[in-house]
Amino acid sequence: MIAVTAVLGTLTAVLALLLAAAVALFLRLYADSNRRVDAARAEVASERARSDAHQAALRRYEVAFASISGRGELGERVLVETARALGLREGLHFEVQTDVAGGGAARPDLLLLVGDGRRVPVDAKASLACWAEAVETDDAEERLDALRVHVRHIRSRAAELAGKNYQRWADAIYGTVMFVPSDAAVVAALDTDPELLRWLLDRRVFLCGPTGFGVVAAAALFAATERVIVEDVAAVRAGAAAAHRAAGGAIDALNLSSTHLQRFVSARRRELEALEQFRAAVLPLSESTANPTPLPALRQADEIAVNGDSPVQGTPVHHDG
Repeated sequence: MIAVTAVLGTLTAVLALLLAAAVALFLRLYADSNRRVDAARAEVASERARSDAHQAALRRYEVAFASISGRGELGERVLVETARALGLREGLHFEVQTDVAGGGAARPDLLLLVGDGRRVPVDAKASLACWAEAVETDDAEERLDALRVHVRHIRSRAAELAGKNYQRWADAIYGTVMFVPSDAAVVAALDTDPELLRWLLDRRVFLCGPTGFGVVAAAALFAATERVIVEDVAAVRAGAAAAHRAAGGAIDALNLSSTHLQRFVSARRRELEALEQFRAAVLPLSESTANPTPLPALRQADEIAVNGDSPVQGTPVHHDG
């Protein structure tokens, strides 16, 4: 009986230990599950925040593409960054938002400076909303419809530019560059409407993306650089001519000074000779007066070097009586 009781006690203790271990394992698994749930909730919240940020960015782009001012700001930003990436400097190679006519009637987004006061107007307000819709859709019919609307928008903007008549004040190419921030959008429009290019050229509107604008800007950069070199050469020539005239004037002044110096030396020598003759004439008279103090000797002036190695030196003549 005692042995059975001992076995039962041992079994009960083992079962209690197992139950305690099971409870501890359950609590650990529960805590791990809570941590995983919290981490999943944090990831969901982070993904939701990113999605909200993307939605806000899309709304901003929708607003930008929907308004002329928004398209202008976006296109001008891309245009200016493209120009700077090509090595052009504002104020030297291009100007932004310059009123070329006065009164604000003609203010292109950018003016390329090509020398001799000639400028190339560049407009950057073309809409890409329909082209973006064509790129996003998977339906061929919807894509074609969106591209046709994209072409109509380009024609409408080109007609507005032709009506502004920028070439009256910026006549480097007798037309206007219509900048589109995407080469693919330009190619898509020309592929959709084969007559678009001829129609644009008839109105002196030159459609180009960043690549085409790079070619035009490179030509402007070359022209501006050549203009600066010509101006520098002219400035060097003008400086050389001024230096030549200054050198001639300095030499004439030196020659004149040398002539006056030689005349002064000659007059000084005659003066010394006259003083020496006067001393020689007075010497017998001084001796006849029985004056114990003889006349001091006349000291001659040092020889004057015409080449300027030594200054004119001389001492006043001292005499008594």
